[in-house]
Amino acid sequence: MSRIALAIAIGLTAAPALAEAPRPAAIVADGLPPIPDALVAATQPYMQARRADFLGWNPVDRSMLVKTRFGNANQVHAVGAPGADRRQLSFENEPILTGALSPDGRTLVVQKDQGGAEFYQLYTLADGRLTLLTDGKSRNWFGAWNRDGSLIGYSSTRRNGTDADLYVSDPGKPGSERMVAQVSGGGWNIADFSADGRTALIVNRMSINKAVVYELDLAGGKLTAVTDPKGEVSYVGARYAPDGSIWATSDKDSDFLRLGRIERKGGKFVPVSKDLRWDVSDFAVSPDGSFVAYAVNEAGVSRLRVLDVATGGVRNVDGLPAGVIPYAIGSAIEIAPWGDIGLSLSSAKVAGDAFSIDSKTLNVTQWTRSETGGLDPAANVEPRLVEIPSFDGETVSGFLYQPDPAKFPGKRPLIVDIHGGPEGQTRPEFLGPYNYMLNELGVALFFPNVRGSSGYGKRFVNLDNGPWKREDSVKDIGAFLDVLAKEPSLDTDRFAVTGLSYGGYMCYATTIRYGDRLKGANCYVAISNFVTFLENTQSYRRDLRRVEYGDERDPKQRAQLQAISPLTSVDKIKIPMLIATGGNDPRVPASEADQIVKAIRDNGGQVWHLLAQNDGHVFRKKENEDYYFWTGLEFWRRTLLNDTAK
Repeated sequence: MSRIALAIAIGLTAAPALAEAPRPAAIVADGLPPIPDALVAATQPYMQARRADFLGWNPVDRSMLVKTRFGNANQVHAVGAPGADRRQLSFENEPILTGALSPDGRTLVVQKDQGGAEFYQLYTLADGRLTLLTDGKSRNWFGAWNRDGSLIGYSSTRRNGTDADLYVSDPGKPGSERMVAQVSGGGWNIADFSADGRTALIVNRMSINKAVVYELDLAGGKLTAVTDPKGEVSYVGARYAPDGSIWATSDKDSDFLRLGRIERKGGKFVPVSKDLRWDVSDFAVSPDGSFVAYAVNEAGVSRLRVLDVATGGVRNVDGLPAGVIPYAIGSAIEIAPWGDIGLSLSSAKVAGDAFSIDSKTLNVTQWTRSETGGLDPAANVEPRLVEIPSFDGETVSGFLYQPDPAKFPGKRPLIVDIHGGPEGQTRPEFLGPYNYMLNELGVALFFPNVRGSSGYGKRFVNLDNGPWKREDSVKDIGAFLDVLAKEPSLDTDRFAVTGLSYGGYMCYATTIRYGDRLKGANCYVAISNFVTFLENTQSYRRDLRRVEYGDERDPKQRAQLQAISPLTSVDKIKIPMLIATGGNDPRVPASEADQIVKAIRDNGGQVWHLLAQNDGHVFRKKENEDYYFWTGLEFWRRTLLNDTAK
């Protein structure tokens, strides 16, 4: 398709299409065509949406701490009152992952890496300046503040690069850090401190299915298991209530995560939530211990409840939009000393904003109204939940977004977008620039939750474990393609696939198995060979991934991992490919893309390869994120939409 034809297809005059969009300095465009400036101009309003993620309350002035972006990366902001300006506090070139205020509101600690490498460091932030608290080299992960704000607890791999040992530090005294427990494994962290500051609550997460809760004597360094170290049970979000009791969510004796208390004697879990079909995804205990706010992941939608601890009575919060409380480090919910519940929420029609709930009246107040590029978010398409029986009768589901049939009559093209994890879950959140695909191009989008996805119980999340069950999740995509092909509004001659991380593996595997039904594939930071992936992923996360995929050190498992790897069947890839990767990716190294790009080209295949040298696993710098989106749009125009844009 010529650039003039492209300009006509998107409703612009021919002249602007002759110009090319500038490429970010860190982007290596291997085999990519120039991106027309007309395409960039047409998408601009959709690229300007931002979101505000709630980080916590300031007890001094009752303001909120949020994370949002006004430049190239997310930074920390304060919001003084509902509807007030977002006052920027950090001014870094790199994104701030999270921030946590001390209980007295005097000290702010933030977590940040360099270039997407995920070797996070902890800093204090004051007067727009960062002061380094950690070693500047290892991977460090924030855990918790103690009650009086004199110490933070965190994990660090500084000893050997692999094991997440436990540390405490006085943020007011850089260099005061000390190791309080030397451990084995990469899943350890300090979850909370007791009221008297003598004991820390510790969680060792070994997989989505298994975690062990401990208490640590900070003076003597003794670790005491609270739950059974041999049990295949998950515990999430463990923390102390004011009376010293331990709260957590757990799938103990249940298929789903329930909210409850852990008894120290015997480690018994006593559930208090009554939701039997869905996970409790987040919770917070009020500072006075009188109530608990918790969210239930109901078929992907967050439902907030407030539990009265004394009576066990539960009230539903009905004033929030139907959307998703996003994942957050620690908890996505925090209760202020004066009782207000804080959180953020995103939906098809809410870009991502911070809210408070009055714990007495349950009245909801929206604190931020994130910009959406001047576009009306109320016009966005909401998805339809699709549930089907897969090849073996197992029920799998996904969210289908369909363009307005009045604006786009007839059969429409479809992109199947597969989430990562694999223990992730696609939920009906704001689509950002991908609303352009729906609203302006009339492309339908389908987001499947194949077996192995979280949110549907531990039985379901384990259905793809190990190398011999891995391809069952790929067969789920085949079952979805069968059903979606029968949708009268969809054009089976214009189906395509994309995926991120593990979803990128699924993207490759779907191309290999079902390529004759697809026009193209856009595979992002994707696993191409399970053996080389496991050998080259960062050591602090390797054991966690072996639990999910298999152990490449075992000859039989290695052989099967090799057999199911996309690189082994690269000769079956016959459709055009776009492959994007981050140069500093610690999870799926750039070598995973390099080897399959070479193999496809050696086999005579067509592949575009985009490398962001200064980014990691998922692009977090806006200029890279935007250029990848435009590249993808150009790719879909030349493959999926070619017959409609002549």
